[in-house]
Amino acid sequence: MRAREPEQHGYVQRDGVRVQYELFGSGDTTLLFMPTWSILHSRSWKAQIPYFAQHYRCLTFDPRGNGLSDRPQDPAAYSEQALADDALAILDHTGTAEATVLCFSRGTHRTLILADQHPDRVQAVVFIGAAGAQSPDPGNRWFCGKLRSNEGWDRHNVHSIRQDYAGYVHFFMAAMFPEPHSTKQIEDAVGWAMETDAETLIASQLGPIPDADEFRRMARGLRCPVLVIHGTADQQSPHDNGEAMAELCGATFLSIEGSGHAPQLRDPVKVNVATREFIEPPRLRGSTTRRGKVRAKKALFVSSPIGLGHAQRDVAIARELRKKVPDIRIDWLAQDPVTRVLEAEGERIHPASSRLASDSAHMQSESCEHELHCFQAWRRMDEILINNFMVFRDVVNDQDYDLWVGDEAWEIDYYLHENPQEKRAPYAWLTDFVGWLPMEQGGEHEACLTADYNAEMIEHIARLGRVRDRAIFVGNPEDIVDARFGPDLPMIRDWTEENFSFAGYITGFDPDEYVDREKIRHELGYGTEETLCIATVGGSGVGEHLLNRVIASFDQARERIPNLRMVAVAGPRIDPRRFDAREGLEIRPYVHNLYRHLAVCDVAMVQGGLTTSMELAANKRPFLYFPLDNHFEQNFHVPNRLDRYRAGRRMAFNDSTPDVIAGALADELSRELNYRDVERDGAQRAAAMLAEML
Repeated sequence: MRAREPEQHGYVQRDGVRVQYELFGSGDTTLLFMPTWSILHSRSWKAQIPYFAQHYRCLTFDPRGNGLSDRPQDPAAYSEQALADDALAILDHTGTAEATVLCFSRGTHRTLILADQHPDRVQAVVFIGAAGAQSPDPGNRWFCGKLRSNEGWDRHNVHSIRQDYAGYVHFFMAAMFPEPHSTKQIEDAVGWAMETDAETLIASQLGPIPDADEFRRMARGLRCPVLVIHGTADQQSPHDNGEAMAELCGATFLSIEGSGHAPQLRDPVKVNVATREFIEPPRLRGSTTRRGKVRAKKALFVSSPIGLGHAQRDVAIARELRKKVPDIRIDWLAQDPVTRVLEAEGERIHPASSRLASDSAHMQSESCEHELHCFQAWRRMDEILINNFMVFRDVVNDQDYDLWVGDEAWEIDYYLHENPQEKRAPYAWLTDFVGWLPMEQGGEHEACLTADYNAEMIEHIARLGRVRDRAIFVGNPEDIVDARFGPDLPMIRDWTEENFSFAGYITGFDPDEYVDREKIRHELGYGTEETLCIATVGGSGVGEHLLNRVIASFDQARERIPNLRMVAVAGPRIDPRRFDAREGLEIRPYVHNLYRHLAVCDVAMVQGGLTTSMELAANKRPFLYFPLDNHFEQNFHVPNRLDRYRAGRRMAFNDSTPDVIAGALADELSRELNYRDVERDGAQRAAAMLAEML
């Protein structure tokens, strides 16, 4: 799922070649994202478009030879003049009088031509990984010559590309991203390159480019503001090219230490911040920040929107924090469905929340019948994560906060460690699991990926431990899985004990308040003589198939449990009208404080998420739980914890026919329970840790 879809898209056609464009956002300022060499297409700007489209009108187009544009085979069709003319045609077609142009690598030449021939159409230019004035292979003599070897840059040759296009692409993209832990960027870039073919790429490489003298003349002739961004580890356009371009243009120069050829993908925060401040300096944007005045303490909570459990526990923590710091003001940067919980609790949701891209919708789009490959879905959520971090950055730069709290706000934690200069307040990180774990279906490749992600996190903490002022594990050391982060990496529990404080589990309620179950059932509209079963699948839309299966078991379950009443809770993202209610079976939409209903049920059926399971465990209710297939957290971390509390009965969805579910439900009702007590002071302990930071 993309973080943002275009408001307009279409084609322009020149000389029989169709070129696809997309338009995002609106505003007086237009940003034109110029394409690079045809080995990539416009998705290479995915870390910029969703954020910048919140503030500006953004135009992208696929270069000839890739994406949704045509693939002519004549090298003349790929001249830099032709690409510049495509850009001009798109500006005309979309009614764009002028634009700030962002260009990457070989986009340098076509941008210079556009600005030289049509200076009134170019307001400003941002060069990223700029190509040099002189081609490293004048006249493509080496590119077209005899193949010397299939090693290193000798592979940049027509014969190597024809013989092994996929191998060439993998080599090229690995060189583009020399930074450690760049598996996702390399994977994306390889995928985009594989959307074209060897002959098209060769033709695009042979397209005519301006000679060195013409290049320098055009660069010196730029009369608009210019920003040059270049990585010091660039293997495809040496850092010297960026310095030379900045000198030729009289430009502002940003050198990114350790960054490779494509910092807009690997170091997007630095690129986005520098570009935004170049286009619109902070002094022009204005700010609500007021420093130096005595005021009440302010905290910003960012709560993971994947499900509703984080919201419930974070509200409990906030409630306890207010007891310790009575005048504190808490703002929430949150998405649906978390906002439903917050609104019902009277919490203040920051207006910028509307600019967040939806994590939950992405996860739902990645799911199929009771399956969510959680790790891979999270990897594919990268453009959503960078957009949401940039929104967070805008919020904390516009207002002073004394404390930032991120409850599994992965984007905040990751990009703060990648960009420690962005930390301006005490920051607390909360989580109820540590360690990405591979699923068997992913094989050796996934095992390598999860270990690499874990290694990057471990390196972040070792190198930049100051970023997290407090890391709080929602649970106890015994709740952590007995596994390693990966080969030659630490045991997860050992490392977590060294780097986290432990709050114990946080339910957000006191089970003692539900001892009088008959009274609570009466308040909630349930009879005391009926056997009440609550079936719920959490706050995402992923559980629809489970809900269907559970509902299908009702008639057979009622044969075994004659006085059965089943309440199926669809939650905030599933339309309850999709299910058929009947006598004894009712379908409800989102239910606020569902834990009250779970506390007085006789039995429950739930997905494999931790929060709902632990709410049932805390109130010592029998329940069946169905972990999503390929969801590493629900298959490893959650069962490990539930086993420790001796709670629940694990079910395999694929083996759970309606008859099997009905039988298990009846068996669970008759089972003698021996649950371990769940902590009742977790919210107070977590709040005390946060209060210390204030």
